[in-house]
Parts: sequence; C-alpha cells; structure tokens
Amino acid sequence: MTARTHAALELDDIQRGVLSPRPTPYAATYILFRVDDPVHGRELMRRVSAVVTSAADTTSPLGETWVSVALTCHGLRALGVPPEALETFAWEFRQGMAARAKALGDVGESAPENWEAPLGTPDVHVVLVALAPDSTCLEMAVDRARPAYHRLSGVTAIWRQNCHALPTETEPFGYRDGISHPAVEGSGIPGSNPLEAPLRAGEFVLGYPDELGGVQTPQPGILGRNGSYVVFRKIHQRVAAFRRYLRDNSTGPEDEELLAAKIMGRWRSGAPLALSPSRDDPGLGGDPHRNNVFLYERDDPAGFTTPGGCHIRRGHPRDAAVAGVPRLHRMIRRGTAYGPPLPEGVLEDDGADRGLMFAFVGAHLGRQFEFVQSEWMNDGVFFGAGDARDPVIGAGDGPGDFTIPRRPLRRRLRALPRFVVTRGGEYCFMPSLSALRWLGDLRH
Repeated sequence: MTARTHAALELDDIQRGVLSPRPTPYAATYILFRVDDPVHGRELMRRVSAVVTSAADTTSPLGETWVSVALTCHGLRALGVPPEALETFAWEFRQGMAARAKALGDVGESAPENWEAPLGTPDVHVVLVALAPDSTCLEMAVDRARPAYHRLSGVTAIWRQNCHALPTETEPFGYRDGISHPAVEGSGIPGSNPLEAPLRAGEFVLGYPDELGGVQTPQPGILGRNGSYVVFRKIHQRVAAFRRYLRDNSTGPEDEELLAAKIMGRWRSGAPLALSPSRDDPGLGGDPHRNNVFLYERDDPAGFTTPGGCHIRRGHPRDAAVAGVPRLHRMIRRGTAYGPPLPEGVLEDDGADRGLMFAFVGAHLGRQFEFVQSEWMNDGVFFGAGDARDPVIGAGDGPGDFTIPRRPLRRRLRALPRFVVTRGGEYCFMPSLSALRWLGDLRH
C-alpha cells in the first residue's frame, strides 16, 4: 500500500446517494427513462442537476430524503457523449450487466432472457432514485423531481419499482437489514464498525486515490471526477421455500432459528453470531452502536462461531486472510424491499412478487461487485469450500451444499435450492452535479 494522503472530498459536487446510508425505516422508488431525443435528454440533465441532493446537504428540511440520478452507457450515448469519452469508462460498465450474466451466475431462471422488461435492454438510459424515511417524504421528493422530466416528449418513463420498509423493518426473509456501512475518508459519515479503518475515497468516488494509490477518472475530467459506478439489481426472494427448508432441516423452533443464524451469520434480530453465538439478543441486534463491532480472524478464524461460508462473512470477510485483500473488494451496499410481506408462519408461496432492490456503490466494478459476486458469493475456494456457493443469494445451476463447522462433527446442509432469482439489473454511472450540468450543455 502507498503512503496515505487524505484528499478532501468535494462533497457539494458528489451526489448524496453515493455516500449516505439509507434511513431506517424507509420508502424508495426507482424510475427508468428512455431518451429518444438527445436535446430533450440533455434538458433532463440540466433540470435534474437542480433537484439532485449533494453529499454536503445533510441538513435538508426533508431530513434523510434525497434524489439521485444515474445513467447507463446506452444513456450516455443517447445524450451524445463522444465515443472517445465513453472508451475511458470501465469496460464492465460499457458492456452492461446483461452481457456479464454468466460471470455473475445469472443463468437459467436468472438469465437475461427471463428478466423483467425493460431491464438489461438498450432502452434503459436514465435511472432516477428517490429515498426517504416514509411515504409522505418520498412523494414530496418525487413531486420535486417530476418537473425535471414532465413535458419532455423525447424522454419516456418506461418502468417504476416502489419499495418500502416492511412492518417488521426486516428484509423479506426476516432478517434485520442495512446494518453494515463502511467509513469513507473525507465523507464525514462514520462507519458502522469502529474496528474497521476508514477506506480511501477512491474506492467509492472517481477522481481520488484508492487503497492502491491509483486514481480512476473517466474523461473528460469534468464528466468523471466526483462520480461513481452504481449497480442496480432486482432480486426476487422465495420466502416460502426458505422457510420450508429451515423447518425441514431443523429439529425444532430453537434449532430452526440457530440454523437461520448460521446461514446468515446473524440472528434475525440483527445480532451477530460473533457477539452472541448461542442465543439471539434482540437488544444487541437493534443497537447500531454495537451490532456491527466485531472482526473474525482474531477470535474465530476456523468459523466455529460464524461459518466461513455464511452470507455476511462471504460478502465482507473483514480482517480474515482470504483470497484478495478484503479492503479492495469493499462496497457500499443498500437494499430496499419491494412487494407485500408473506404472512408469518405461511409455508406455501402465494404467487406475489417480493424481494429486494439492491444498489452497490463503488469505483471499481470489476474488483468490487463482480469479484464479490463471482468469487465470494458463487464459489467457496477462497475459504477452502470448493465450489460451495452462498446459501442465501448464491447463483448457478442445481442445488448446493452448506457446511457448518462444529465439534465433534460438522453439520452439513445438502440440496440447498435457489432462494433468489435475478429479475434484472443495470450497471450505471452516477455523475457529479457539475457533470450533470456538463451533460446538459453538450453540443455537437
């Protein structure tokens, strides 16, 4: 690692959607647009530049409410960004998520040909996201943004997904979500784990030094600097199948909850196994000052407390000595639930579409999102488990296995079905506020 120099982040130019953790509880909406007229598309950029919330605006009258705007590579092209500028963006971004499906494990039911239209198609150009603590504030944010695209005949809204916190404030499988958030140098936002040193700004914001000392900036600089890459992903969750698997592979209600905790790495309350290994502790799970303060390597290197193959340890190995330096694969991750909750105790699918809209934020699509998805979620080689995949969101063909280290005999779960199906997604670029204005002023 190179010597660390702390570059001051230009927070008033960075979209707040890049750095801020989502509120809890929350309401959110995702609106996709197609640009048929580049003149109207550029006008949209001019208008949204006045609506988008900056990372410096943390004392808005609307509180924890913000609007963000991102573009696909097709979207930048539709606005008239020159080919030579597009060539300076990450090649994964230029290819798009649908083209990267096999590498991500999006096969079979999750393959792009089965995605929800228009996700993964060249028609998706602009993504507008509004996030708020409740539906009232959300509608105020959408109303504020609506004039930006209203009466632009060359810009068409083609898809919308509304999301909301469930009454239990958990994700559809029943676990408390939105717990872990990294500290980013210069952001002024504390991380959720004080044992984790802040990461360099260039891991998340383009134009600043990253953990390796490199600086990634698409050109021209006015377009790339202070922007970020964002992965949007719609995941359908098979909640009834998940509940049935837990019931069928446990000896009773207490064992069922322990099994659920071992698969996730946390009890459903949010209490981590690392801090509460033998029983749930809802007080700990609901305490944001305590529920993420732990490491693995010092106290649990073999995974007897928190299995190496569980979901949270795969997604963020913390201080563990695994393939690749974990800090180089860290992302800002947000999940927002969609669809009605499956009533408690119901074990049969009711046909409703429910799941999560994920947003992954980082400056390196390849070594962050794609690496974690392909090497840590869909494979187990990095911790000595062969081709075993993540028990919760692992992708691929056929059933999988999951091993729980235990003395004197390990516990092995076999024939894990697919509990999630990819409904679609996009690789996007979230420009700075000045870049939005630059896009609005593009001339040919």
